[in-house]
Amino acid sequence: MTTMPFDALACPLDGCPLAPSEKTWRCENGHSFDVARQGYVHLLPVQKKRTLDPGDSKEMVAARQRFLNAGFYTQIAEAVSDLALKALPGGGIGSVLDAGSGEGYYLRHLSPMAGDTGLALIGVDISKWAVLAAAKQDKQTRWVVGSNANLPVLPESLDLVLCLFGFPVYSEFARVLKPGGQVIQVDAGADHLRELREIIYPEVKPPGDTESAAPEGFRQLDSTVVRFPLTLPDQASIADLLAMTPHLYRASAEGLERAAALESLEVTVEATLKRFEKL
Repeated sequence: MTTMPFDALACPLDGCPLAPSEKTWRCENGHSFDVARQGYVHLLPVQKKRTLDPGDSKEMVAARQRFLNAGFYTQIAEAVSDLALKALPGGGIGSVLDAGSGEGYYLRHLSPMAGDTGLALIGVDISKWAVLAAAKQDKQTRWVVGSNANLPVLPESLDLVLCLFGFPVYSEFARVLKPGGQVIQVDAGADHLRELREIIYPEVKPPGDTESAAPEGFRQLDSTVVRFPLTLPDQASIADLLAMTPHLYRASAEGLERAAALESLEVTVEATLKRFEKL
């Protein structure tokens, strides 16, 4: 197995190819971007930030890291890795981008499952704290602070894009994928964490229509559901799960107090995995 950092980076200011030069990446127009001490590169220009410190906070990243490293979502990671290896072309090096990679859990899980398949990996996240955490744990992947709305990647340079519980930007995915390249998208199912939602909200809204046409420029290949019961054995694991979801900000103070009073919790995990192919 060969795992290496993905190198076909694009300047976020003009789209030109970036080339490594000592501890910077530089384009032909003179734009340069420093490589951080931990090994990641920051390719989110200040003029393209909506806030001073976008994305997940340092505390949210730490909660997600504790939760995922404890193995609670291993079944999801295994399903994603299985689909990813099916999606990659045989022979040569398969290039994979995790769009909204967080602290890198899913790419770290994919690497050792690749067997004889060579992988060139890149994780992009808008949170510098997430990318910092990822870079500290994995030196075989290119970690980049950047945005899904303006991926700092050259056109038609990727075989596969992962978008896991994130914000897909299909026009950008289509731009960076090779012809026939694929997207694996994972979204929360209708019953995902229902038991927790019933505790923190006065009323749980019925699920909306999750069936939709394939995004423009893609065709849907398949859709599978990963569903399993999960025991959160203590308040710390419940708090970490809550901190890595939007529910932490959507729930009322009363709802959060009810969650904080729990000593353990049984929840349903339900994730929908969809695979799209670029036309």
